[in-house]
Amino acid sequence: MKKGNTLKRKFKTIDEEKEDLPPPPSRSSDEPIPKKTKWTNRTRVLVFATRGITHRDRHLMRDLRTMLPHSRDENKMERGENFLVVNEICSMKNCDKCILLESRHKSDLYMWISNIPSGPSARFLVESIYTMGELKLTGNCLKGSRPLLSFDENFDSSPHYALLKELFTQIFGTPAHHPKSQPFFDRVVTFSVLDNRIWFRNYQILTEDGALAEIGPRFVLNPIKIFENSFGGRTVWENPRYVTPAKYRQQLKLAASNKYVDRKQQKAAFIATRPKESYVSKPNDDIFEGNPLEKAKEISEKVKILKEQNQQTLPKTKPFKKKTKKSSGVKVKSGTEPTKIMNTKKQKNKKLKMSKSLNKFSVS
Repeated sequence: MKKGNTLKRKFKTIDEEKEDLPPPPSRSSDEPIPKKTKWTNRTRVLVFATRGITHRDRHLMRDLRTMLPHSRDENKMERGENFLVVNEICSMKNCDKCILLESRHKSDLYMWISNIPSGPSARFLVESIYTMGELKLTGNCLKGSRPLLSFDENFDSSPHYALLKELFTQIFGTPAHHPKSQPFFDRVVTFSVLDNRIWFRNYQILTEDGALAEIGPRFVLNPIKIFENSFGGRTVWENPRYVTPAKYRQQLKLAASNKYVDRKQQKAAFIATRPKESYVSKPNDDIFEGNPLEKAKEISEKVKILKEQNQQTLPKTKPFKKKTKKSSGVKVKSGTEPTKIMNTKKQKNKKLKMSKSLNKFSVS
């Protein structure tokens, strides 16, 4: 106990010495007075929802609370209550910003982002929701760390996107020196505009070179309206291309209802335009139909008829006689074969040779 008391006394003496330092002898009036680094930005965001949200919407609300260390929670709001009551709830919780998740038809999720109490406020349709538990990505950051907010260049193209950019910076930007925040940046929150929608992504900064790994959650915000006041008032901007989910589902049902009529019409058109023969059959294919003997008789009769028709149609012509060469010395009788003629020639040649040889012997 004595050691603890002595330490406390030492600390007290050090603090007293620092506080009792004399001021500088001269100081210019233009220089600002040095202030101590304190938690000056006291913005707090109230994140809650209405009754009737699904489990996925509830998980998204929990992920948003973990992302924002300067957020506060509240019980679910009743459906029948007017949204102007949210301003009173935020004032009771000492919050000047609000994120309210509203569920309709147990399938559609809407998000309200508002600046309490004067406004402005914006309403979005939340699409393509993927929570941290579903994705199971590799990115990981310290809880309570401050994010770097990255906005697409399209946010500077039109005034309503510039207004939404300012709302996002005030809500998703963690104040400096917040008691629940870490004093460094290790993640990036990106807002990009594509297909008239705002795409939300959360990344971890791996290295100083700029390598990133996604943490989650991820969702898409389809802007509907921007109001002048908080949760009401005059509409500053309205999305002309917005189609309600109920209208979109109605269009799908109408398209599906015409399926039966279209199928019947296609069938009737196919029967009307269907060819009688799929392809021209070959003449010889008839042989394989029915009894083969009867088919053979029919084909033979057809051939005879065709021959008779051809003979009648063809003109009469004289038979062609081939010219034969006259043999030298030997006359070929009609009816004799060429082999016999050759044999007779050989016999005559032999007889001539024999007679010549006999004449030689007689002379000698």
